[in-house]
Amino acid sequence: MNSEHKTPGIVLIVDDVPANLALLHDALDESGYMVLVATNGDDALHRARNSLPDVILLDALMPGIDGFEVARRLKADFATKHIPVVFMTGLTETEHVVAAFAAGGADYVTKPIRPPEVLARIAAHMQNARQMKQARTALDAFGQATLAVRVADGRLVWQTPLARRLLRDFFAQPNDVAPEELLAWIAAANVARREGREPNSLLVAQGQRRLLASFHDQTGDDESLVVLREENDASAIESLIAAFRLTQREAEVLYWVVQGKTSNDIGDILGNSPRTVNKHLERVFEKLGVETRTAAANLAQSRMRGA
Repeated sequence: MNSEHKTPGIVLIVDDVPANLALLHDALDESGYMVLVATNGDDALHRARNSLPDVILLDALMPGIDGFEVARRLKADFATKHIPVVFMTGLTETEHVVAAFAAGGADYVTKPIRPPEVLARIAAHMQNARQMKQARTALDAFGQATLAVRVADGRLVWQTPLARRLLRDFFAQPNDVAPEELLAWIAAANVARREGREPNSLLVAQGQRRLLASFHDQTGDDESLVVLREENDASAIESLIAAFRLTQREAEVLYWVVQGKTSNDIGDILGNSPRTVNKHLERVFEKLGVETRTAAANLAQSRMRGA
């Protein structure tokens, strides 16, 4: 194993023949990999979901769920679909090779197994696999509230810790099921995107707290990757103070301008006269370097989104 890796790569071997498992386990272990094993399809799916290995070595023919079906299920699950699957097979006919790739295989090796060849194939797929895993880990580490929803059955197939917390704060539903409000938002947002319109970001409001949603990507035929963001009046005002060096009252005036309020409306909200509101607004324009309410609102909105 290359010494530049600070942690070993994880390889899951799936084979129902003990001799094959022993041969591969010893070769991979000696090369510095962390090795997991499974002897049937059900165990393979369970271990892949729980351990998220970097690469899976998968026997094509096994009793029960065969390797082709295991691969299809792995690729249908957002949590495991990114893991490269290297098929092990004695079937070298073109139709079987095609079947391996059609099931989601990234590569294949033929039996009888030759450990040097397997190690070379593993190394070829390991670097890209680890980079993808690091990218997903970074979402967690940097507090991104990201989740994947399978729209057909409403299942939450993956979510970061922050996304899980926001869903618990705003909704009451099982951890693995998307709330009806989120599914309705996804449906409406998909319609808006097909019509060339910008989807509404508001998912739900609770007093001064608002949960906003936006699409990150379409991860599969029926999976949507959604980013959640909590917004509330106090935190938005604080972000404006920090971004533009405004006073508390100037930030409050600017915040309500962003919400589309008139000077009369803002005066009623803040307990000031419209004239006082306009004086605050003049100082806001000067600090932001703009001349109109629209320009100020657009600039402030972009900063709040960034925050």
